[in-house]
Amino acid sequence: MKHRGRHRRRRRGRALRAFLAGTAFALTAAATMISASQATVTDTPGRPIPLTSAADLAELRLEREPVAPADLDRLAAAMGRPVDVGAVLAGADHTLRGADACTADEKRALPAAPAATRAYCFGAADTASLRPGAVTAPGDSPDGRWQGERVLLSAWSGPPSDGDEASGEAGAARVAFVDADDPDHLAYTWALLAVPADGGRDYRALASAVTGMVWYGSTLLVTADGADGRALYVYDVGRIQRADVESAAVGRVPGGWSAAGARFVLPAVGAYRMPGDVRIGSISLDRSTFPDGLVASEAVPAGSDRPTRLWRYPVGLDAARTGLPALDARGRALPDAAYETKVTGVRGVLARGSDWYVARAAGDADGRGLLGRLGDGGTASAKCGPDGSHQCWSAPAGPLSVTDGTGAVWSQAGRMLFSLGLNTIDRSLG
Repeated sequence: MKHRGRHRRRRRGRALRAFLAGTAFALTAAATMISASQATVTDTPGRPIPLTSAADLAELRLEREPVAPADLDRLAAAMGRPVDVGAVLAGADHTLRGADACTADEKRALPAAPAATRAYCFGAADTASLRPGAVTAPGDSPDGRWQGERVLLSAWSGPPSDGDEASGEAGAARVAFVDADDPDHLAYTWALLAVPADGGRDYRALASAVTGMVWYGSTLLVTADGADGRALYVYDVGRIQRADVESAAVGRVPGGWSAAGARFVLPAVGAYRMPGDVRIGSISLDRSTFPDGLVASEAVPAGSDRPTRLWRYPVGLDAARTGLPALDARGRALPDAAYETKVTGVRGVLARGSDWYVARAAGDADGRGLLGRLGDGGTASAKCGPDGSHQCWSAPAGPLSVTDGTGAVWSQAGRMLFSLGLNTIDRSLG
């Protein structure tokens, strides 16, 4: 069975690479991704252009920047022995409400079509000053479990700096470790995403919106907005530290360590840089190819008329670097397929076989987004309402993540965390 599955993935991988290298997506008419009444959302996108030259691919390269092991060891020695995911989940001190207990205003963020199968909402007091980001589950697990625990990670970020950063909260990114073992009763606790500082004698908060996140093995990859020159940060879920002082500060404080109110800290173990002004908008894991792939979409500045680029890095097969992009002889991660398209406002991306799914922002940043599928069979998007609108997805559109074995697609918008089957999405797209 394992051999047959591997061969199927290889065949699908060959098909996907051939598709990306030699076939443009059929984005041909306003009646597919948009209706005639929605021309203000985006112009007819036309056909994407494959990027095949070495210069095009080199512009999307990732350059690895590991954190010195000595710095990580020094931090662990000062903070105490790391804890595992099970210990974090055992300390869950917040509860997610089921959809029935969410307010009508909160549920307006949910997709109109296709409808979510499961939906939950975070507490208003707990997330009042936070911005929702990406969501993920253990991507290489067939059922979203990590060492027997069914778990989700939901990323959030603090408000941008208002000039007073004394609290350490300005833009600080955190993840909710969600105990999802009982789908009717989800509980969670916070872990601050941090970056070691001063040679491992301290840490700072990752001050960035987390618009993409992938969990593969013990590796957690999260996007960064590039403010400090990094495109991705790398975390190890085997290196979770406890914060033993509850305060708004971040890092070493009198009496111990603080994490802006979170009970746990994840210190980065590495990062990746990208050349020029390229910014990654969203990432997801594609397990329909061999090797598995890390799919990325570009964050194009608002109002820009520049095409959006989408690309895929093969995941390395080196057991010592599980879940990280494969490196070439010069130590760089290069995409094995890339293209550009006039599709605008991409907020989430998935790839399965020759089909790609994109969640796109509408003209109104807080309005309903669009969810489309692009592939060999053409382009399709869901319709809703009496006028057949294509603006049916969450409000606003957010990142996408899929659990390979179950086919559950997860996303979040506003305070709502929700999922539905990939097969449900396919049926809605025709």
